[in-house]
Amino acid sequence: MSARRVLPWAMLALLVLAQIGYPLTGGGTRAGLTVATVVIGFVLSVGHAWLTRGPRSAAALLLVTTGGGLAVEACGVATGFPFGGYDYAGTLGPKLLGVPVVIPLAWTWMAWPAWLVAVRLVRPVVARIAVGAVALAAWDLFLDPQMVTEGHWTWLDADPALPGVPDVPVGNYLGWLAVAAVMMTLLRLIAGVGARRADGPADAPMYALYLWTYASSLLAHAVFLGLPASAGWGGLGMGLVAVPFAVTLIRSRRATGPAGRPPKQATGPAGRPPRQAT
Repeated sequence: MSARRVLPWAMLALLVLAQIGYPLTGGGTRAGLTVATVVIGFVLSVGHAWLTRGPRSAAALLLVTTGGGLAVEACGVATGFPFGGYDYAGTLGPKLLGVPVVIPLAWTWMAWPAWLVAVRLVRPVVARIAVGAVALAAWDLFLDPQMVTEGHWTWLDADPALPGVPDVPVGNYLGWLAVAAVMMTLLRLIAGVGARRADGPADAPMYALYLWTYASSLLAHAVFLGLPASAGWGGLGMGLVAVPFAVTLIRSRRATGPAGRPPKQATGPAGRPPRQAT
């Protein structure tokens, strides 16, 4: 198999192993695994964009989500816009402009699979941008409560908040949705034509990444991390995209058969298709 196929799956396997270890550890080890997971996810998404769509798409992804992620986070820390007022602790490594360097990498990690999921699910431009934005922003329904609980950042004013998640303001999620919509719009505009087309076999690692993130986050919050409310909100919000997407993949699998080809048509004598009843 080519590197184009093997490397993304290998990186995804490393990411899954790191995430499995997360609830089994604590303290500095857990924080280290958090950083390692983000770095692996970042390399996976950028590498996949390069291998499957070329340098233009990879560069666009870096510019829009890594550069854009840093800019919007720096603005957020300095002014409270667009997420609300918050402060980062010193637990996630070195900072740039008041933002841990690993944070903009996390935007990139999940923005690329969110975009590809939207490309696979819907065709109209506006619908793709909307679905991609929801796919990315809904992830924060899991991420923010988890990271706040771990003490990686704190909100200066968390009111109003979602029921059961008192330490994260609702405005943060709305800010995520707005930023995600801008990112999806820019990706669509500058990542190139190739990024607007689904490539089932080549994109399978990104599909798996998105569905794994949904299922593993739901399980971890509900069972291992003691965060049942965020499990519910995240399961509902991210499930708006993840569940229909999983159904789409299952239906496509059934339609094409296990080898990705249409099922063989039954034939009659001399290799002709049998007559259909009328």
